[in-house]
Amino acid sequence: MNWQTKLGIIVPSWNTVMEYEFQRMAGASISVHSQRIKHTDDSEKSLLWLSTQAPDAATLLSHAKVNAICHGCTASGFLKSPQEDIEQARSLQSLTGIPCVTSASSIAQAMKSLGARKISVASPYEPWLNERVKHYLEQAGFEVLAIKGLGTQAHGSISAPVIKELAHEVMRDESQALFISCSNFRTLELIAELEFETGRPVVTSNQASMWGTLRAIGDSREIAGAGRLFLTS
Repeated sequence: MNWQTKLGIIVPSWNTVMEYEFQRMAGASISVHSQRIKHTDDSEKSLLWLSTQAPDAATLLSHAKVNAICHGCTASGFLKSPQEDIEQARSLQSLTGIPCVTSASSIAQAMKSLGARKISVASPYEPWLNERVKHYLEQAGFEVLAIKGLGTQAHGSISAPVIKELAHEVMRDESQALFISCSNFRTLELIAELEFETGRPVVTSNQASMWGTLRAIGDSREIAGAGRLFLTS
């Protein structure tokens, strides 16, 4: 098998979901290569520290001659301003010579590509972190109609039925899209089902990160089961 594309992802060390969902979306023609950064708690200090380690992680991924790199911790991006987050991606790209994106900026771009401005947000996060998510999204031009988290740091252990119930809880009649945040939150299997049930496009951290990483290298493929987002250019 000759892989057409090699993607690099920077993953917090406790994350057990991003690699799994990326590889499921990748299929047989894309290989996924990850570099981990030590991370064991979602304090503001720890999340900000993640971003300081991204240059070294991206450099190591560049040794594999990947075609694109995604800095995959959604929450660390949301602690910056949208412009600061974009600047980090540009800095990593300048360092490595490889197209680079961040999860947070990919999410914002994904929702804009879907024509969504009024959104609902579900997450596993604690209240303080949801407030930062809301602030970032508002700075990026979105109106957050509802946002709710599960108040936990055990993101990867949450079952699909719990995530689905939370998603329905935050939906509003005026919502133009549903965003489910966190790259350590198992959501890929729910996207098509939730889009059918809500009648709205669904954007998730890993799905949008994959979309943004591929679009950064001009790859506009459709991915079955990954939602309406992959029908946009």
